[in-house]
Amino acid sequence: MNGPRTAGQAPPAAAPMSAGHAPPAAAPTAAGHTTPAAAPTAAGHTNPAAASRGAGQAPPAAAPTAARDRPPPEARRSLGAVVKSGATAVFPRDPLLRNGHLLAISSLVSAALGSVFWVLATHWYDDEVVGLSYSALSMTLLLASIGQLNLSDFLVRFVPSAGHHTRRLILLCYGVSAVVSALVAMGFLLLVPVVAPGLGFLLTPVTAACFVAATAGYAVFVMQDGALTAVRRPGWVVGENVIFACVKIGLLGVGAALALFSGILLSWVGALAVSLVIANFVLLRRAVPEHVRVSTEAKRPDRALRYAAADYFGSLFRMAAYTLVPLIVLDNLGAEQSAYFSLAWIVGYVLYLVARNVGSSLVVEAVGSPERLVEHAVRMLRHTGLLLGAGIVLVAVLAPQILSFFGPEYAEHGTTLLRLLALSALPNIVVSLAIDVWRARRRLRWAVGVQIVMCVLVLGLTKLLLPTLGITGAGVAWLVTMCLLATPLLIWRSRWLTTGSRRSS
Repeated sequence: MNGPRTAGQAPPAAAPMSAGHAPPAAAPTAAGHTTPAAAPTAAGHTNPAAASRGAGQAPPAAAPTAARDRPPPEARRSLGAVVKSGATAVFPRDPLLRNGHLLAISSLVSAALGSVFWVLATHWYDDEVVGLSYSALSMTLLLASIGQLNLSDFLVRFVPSAGHHTRRLILLCYGVSAVVSALVAMGFLLLVPVVAPGLGFLLTPVTAACFVAATAGYAVFVMQDGALTAVRRPGWVVGENVIFACVKIGLLGVGAALALFSGILLSWVGALAVSLVIANFVLLRRAVPEHVRVSTEAKRPDRALRYAAADYFGSLFRMAAYTLVPLIVLDNLGAEQSAYFSLAWIVGYVLYLVARNVGSSLVVEAVGSPERLVEHAVRMLRHTGLLLGAGIVLVAVLAPQILSFFGPEYAEHGTTLLRLLALSALPNIVVSLAIDVWRARRRLRWAVGVQIVMCVLVLGLTKLLLPTLGITGAGVAWLVTMCLLATPLLIWRSRWLTTGSRRSS
């Protein structure tokens, strides 16, 4: 081994190279033996110059340390390449399953960090502030869902084949959705004194502006998820949700420190602004140009308005089934039982959301390879069934422990409900998959019809069963509805899971 050097002293001519490289010719090894004359280079090949020298000849003067220690070009990899290679090693190589996994992870991350946000809010703010802010933000999400016109799913369906029209299509959808959502929010504010007097605090100028901005911003936030999915960047769907949640939690603490009454609402607005800027920089400056470069076609969506209108009409019924059941519980059983239902529904709905997001990956791949739609759908059905099946079993077994996180009374009253909701998520996989297949083929009459039946059955059965079964009746309503829809879809799967190409929007 070489003796110690003083600081700044140049290394001797035959000093060993940086870690991972073989020593030069005739350099002694740790065991005292001499290495072969032909020393391997960094790439693993024999150095001709070293091979031509005798074993006893001195090597040439060493190159400067910086140049000698610099790794070869192929060894210098960007952080993005390292992350991408790591993700490739963890997730399946098949884009259908890999993108589906990432979208499922996005749903889980959003749900987990959202729970952390509200737990911290209950510790840092008064109960009254938390209750009013939760109601205001729930209305923001509802109005944004109405105002964004389901254009997120529209982008998932048409951006994969848009080619050089991609940027214009995305920006057009952004503008329409933001304007409509802002108008819907302003219309709601005008009706607050009549329909929701408890939200009167929204009528102050600053808070009203934040409410409108949050509604319009969240509509664009939802659509950028669809755009990122469509250009096959689902990893950034996870990233933007993490950014949104972390900034939101940080601003929540700032609002609490400043004792701001609207701190919770302001934290949402600030986090939306940050996440929108970062995510759309990646989308419009990097992802879209790359998508255009590799695209083999550039189609303007034909009959786009008819498709968007029909898809939006069907989505309204699905959204009504999700959002109106809590109101029915509140009207029939009171605020306390409504609280027990809401927490169980928040947990159970994650399983529904995973199935829906995974289906977006199917639509994207089907647009690029319509002839493989049946193959992709069968694989997605099998894979999602295994993936969500494990989650359903886990939720059903750990339902008391999950709900006890919010308090022992939630576990006492909501365990059976959560188990029923988890079980209903299994047949929902079939229902959700069928809707996505029809959307990919533009057979929207069937998709709209199934969503209408879902809404009618869920709301009707919930109203019928609540007086006798309590909040458990809502869980029975969801399980029965999903089974009634999934059973005929499985029996007559050849009617919708076929290679036919007829389109009807």
